[in-house]
Order: sequence, then structure tokens, then C-alpha cells
Amino acid sequence: MINLEKKKPFNLSKAAPGLNQVKVGLSWDPSGDVEVDADASVFMLNESGKIPGETFFVFFNNLTSGDGAVVHSGDNRTGEGDGDDEEIHINLNKVSNEVLQIIVVISIHNIVDGVHFGNVLNPAVRIYNQANGSVICQYELSEKFDGCDSLIIGRFYRSGSEWEFEAMGQAFEGGLAATVELYS
Repeated sequence: MINLEKKKPFNLSKAAPGLNQVKVGLSWDPSGDVEVDADASVFMLNESGKIPGETFFVFFNNLTSGDGAVVHSGDNRTGEGDGDDEEIHINLNKVSNEVLQIIVVISIHNIVDGVHFGNVLNPAVRIYNQANGSVICQYELSEKFDGCDSLIIGRFYRSGSEWEFEAMGQAFEGGLAATVELYS
């Protein structure tokens, strides 16, 4: 397993030849007595950096992309427990040809309570080969994101006929609505 560094692309196709089905495991832990409802979302973007249609935005209220390539496991409202809190399954061969990159975002749902990523411990993403369950790579964020309620954790993108993943760790304010506005 490879531990990724921020802004360093990782070629998934070379690391796991024949890779088709990946699972994205996202995890986080609440800090102290603050309850954190974080949500994973996926934005499938075209060459303009926008979602080509509403069905290319996958989140807790739209669990499957229009092309059937991305499936969200559903909402975990606490982040408690071991292992992945939310999972996203991607069939790379089914991704629409108009989609050039897939952005993975975690956003805080209960921002009205003043919750932000400063209240979150151990945010991480793991990329699995679904064929054998092995972790190909992972990105564990070590930064504190006080005051920020959205986090672009990474992106898959096409590089010719291959797929790469780039850990991003880009935090900002505005919740899921700000991210939707950015990519719509």
C-alpha cells in the first residue's frame, strides 16, 4: 500500500494493472463531545470542469450516477467506529466518456451547529481494488482545517487510457452547497 502525498498524482492503472472496480473508503472521527455528521459526495466533471447533468452528482440523496459507474453506500451520521465511514464504488470502465475527472468531497452536514473540520480527527481516504479487497493507496490528512466545512479530498482523472488519483486536501467554507455551486 502506498501512502499518498498532497498534490502528487498516483497512476492507479500502473499500480494495479487491469484495475476496473475501485472502492473509495472515507473515514473520520469526531473530536471530543462534538457530534459530526460528515457526508461524502462525488462530482463527475466534463472538460469544462462542470457536472454534465444532475445525475453526475452522487451524494446521500442520489446514490447512483446516471451512467451507473458510481454508487454511494449511503449516509453515516456519526463517523464513529473502526474502518471506513462511507464508501463509494466506481466501475472505471463504465464512466461516461464525457467525464474526465471524478472529485471526491467530504462536507459537514451540521454546520448550523458551528461544526467544522477542526472538530474532526483522522480524515482519510483509501482506494481499494474491489477485485481482491486490497488497499492500493491511501491519503491521511494531517492538517487541521479549523473553520472549514468542506474538503476536496482527492480526484480521479483520465490520463490517456489510464486512471490516476491525486490527493488534494483542499478545504473551504460554504458546505455542500458551495461545492455544488462550484461544479454546476
